[in-house]
Amino acid sequence: MEGDCLSCMKYLMFVFNFFIFLGGACLLGIGIWVMVDPTGFREIVAANPLLITGAYILLAMGGLLFLLGFLGCCGAVRENKCLLLFFFLFILIIFLAELSAAILAFIFRGNLTREFFTKELTKHYQGNNDTDVFSATWNSVMITFGCCGVNGPEDFKYASVFRLLTLDNDEVPEACCRREPQSRDGVLLSREECLLGRDLFLNKQGCYTVILNAFETYVYLAGALAIGVLAIELFAMIFAMCLFRGIQ
Repeated sequence: MEGDCLSCMKYLMFVFNFFIFLGGACLLGIGIWVMVDPTGFREIVAANPLLITGAYILLAMGGLLFLLGFLGCCGAVRENKCLLLFFFLFILIIFLAELSAAILAFIFRGNLTREFFTKELTKHYQGNNDTDVFSATWNSVMITFGCCGVNGPEDFKYASVFRLLTLDNDEVPEACCRREPQSRDGVLLSREECLLGRDLFLNKQGCYTVILNAFETYVYLAGALAIGVLAIELFAMIFAMCLFRGIQ
């Protein structure tokens, strides 16, 4: 009876670790995509130290889960107490780190509000100055997503540095102008008319709404994935300790 229970625990441990292995592979894939994505999302992340740190944490956590899932599978199949103990301790560390990251993300969620981005844009945006990381990032975002400002073109009426650099001649930056196709290599429909603020030649929708709509599904998916990974890790730790104590 005890042998059957141990055998059942071993296979359950293998199954949970296989899911940890897959979860780690998913997190690793998402982290790599964020860092190498050519559509401009990487530049959004790179402009914010908190987000770029989060991307690196995602890569590290994905890599560790990928490795530990593999080790856990090996430890369960071979009934190796050393591997199981090593697996338990590292899963515990990762579990606590992920929990801490989730708490920090909740605390700092106020840094991602519409008001925060509007304030930063109107205060720091410098137009076509590609040597300024903040401005270059915003230009890339506006071109990539076909949007203008945080709330719309009216944001640039209050962008003090932009107004000063353009001598109040331009209503909006060139990055707000419509292109065909809507990409960095796309041809401007009419640069002159756009800079004068003509509606037909500029993107009217604000970037905050566009990006929120574009990534809303992915945010819920990432949240569900994170909860699933935490639950699997918790069960894996329980099974690892039970299997560890059951091995003679």
